[in-house]
Amino acid sequence: MLYAVFMSRALPPFPKPQEPLDTPQLLEVGQAADEPCLRADAARNRARLLEAAARLIAEHGVAGVTMEAVAAAANVGKGTVFRRFGDRTGLLMALLDHSAKQLQADFLSGPPPLGPGSPPLDRLRAFGVAVLYRTAEQLDLQLAAQPEPTRRFAHPAAGSLRMHLAVLLRQIVPDADCDLLAHTLLASLDPALIHHLTRQRGMPMERLEAGWLDLVARVTRTEPPH
Repeated sequence: MLYAVFMSRALPPFPKPQEPLDTPQLLEVGQAADEPCLRADAARNRARLLEAAARLIAEHGVAGVTMEAVAAAANVGKGTVFRRFGDRTGLLMALLDHSAKQLQADFLSGPPPLGPGSPPLDRLRAFGVAVLYRTAEQLDLQLAAQPEPTRRFAHPAAGSLRMHLAVLLRQIVPDADCDLLAHTLLASLDPALIHHLTRQRGMPMERLEAGWLDLVARVTRTEPPH
């Protein structure tokens, strides 16, 4: 398929402990709104813990990630992991936040058609395909880390994706309710839905990719790419 180039890689590499974690041009999704800015040593420890968790996922899958296992892999006390992430879900969400920052970097400042420089319609098409393959590749982690329903759509990472979609939609269909339409489009990329379609119904990713492009064409009243 045309956009298979956007197949997401696994969790992107974490910054080395001595490297700064913050990337000023990106939307902040890596910490809760009420969490103070981390000191340099705390940021290094956080990066070390996330790197250990990512190694455990690579070696044993998401089921192998427990607070105890991460503490042992990072050679720290279990209490350190709990203090930094609260619980296992908080740890898994932090892993996804790191991956979300990489996706944000791609659509905010990466090469076209996902990044700036292409028409909004091309960027919208590329965005969905990038999210689709990223979600499929990290599906077990995505499902395990999903917050409870009342917090799910309020999470900063979800908000950044929705905001980006709404901006593109306003340029393509300015007469539409673009905020609500962004929610609707993102619903078609939901991890639980992708799990159902690919693993329970056996649909190939190429069909889901074609479905996204068809959905975009119908929503924007344009012709799908050939």
